[in-house]
Amino acid sequence: MMEQLSYEVRALQDAKRFERSLQKKSSIMQRTSKNIQTKINDRIPEKIHNVVTESIKKMIQLSLTSSAYIHPIEVDVNWTLQEREAYIQKRLKQYKQTAMLEGAGTGAGGIMLGLADFPLLLSIKMKFLFDVGQIYGFDVKSYEERMYLLHIFLLAFSSDVKRSDVWKILSEWESEKEVLREVDWKTLQLEYRDTIDLVKMLQLIPGLGAIVGAIANKRFMEQLSETAINVYRLRMLT
Repeated sequence: MMEQLSYEVRALQDAKRFERSLQKKSSIMQRTSKNIQTKINDRIPEKIHNVVTESIKKMIQLSLTSSAYIHPIEVDVNWTLQEREAYIQKRLKQYKQTAMLEGAGTGAGGIMLGLADFPLLLSIKMKFLFDVGQIYGFDVKSYEERMYLLHIFLLAFSSDVKRSDVWKILSEWESEKEVLREVDWKTLQLEYRDTIDLVKMLQLIPGLGAIVGAIANKRFMEQLSETAINVYRLRMLT
């Protein structure tokens, strides 16, 4: 019992640190990267942007209306937070391996397979999020919980300005979910695209794509898992 209380105390402390980090501005390197990225975006063929936009639009529609991302997971209602998060880490390891293999494979295949990485990686991320929601004990079949997961996704891959707005919604979810019935998918796809573009465009470079694809996909999964775990900790422990 004391061990579990100690674990929850540490978990809440980590989550509070994560919450404070959401208020920090991006580093000079990140801001410089953003400026470079904006210039690169202007040179990227519209076909590539359309692939990303359409992928995210379909992802949102599927996640809100179908069971495509839901794989039933056996979760014991009596599990402690520590046991739940140990299971999440086990699932994360599996998802990272899948994402890395997918990134390396599509990255080695040139531009056309590189383009295929966008929807494939999105699918992996969303399946992981739905697993996390179930493991924490929430009903991911409900519309409200699906919306919650989408906002976690947006929080993980948003700019400084948008991140504050998204966190406000998540931190006040019980009241926000009553009035929030739709996702601004255009904003979602723009924020997500701007967050990953610079790295993912390197994946299209012959000879470099496989390495970049594997490393980038691993990092994106870690970024998503860190966000999801800390958001749920703050939801459950405060």
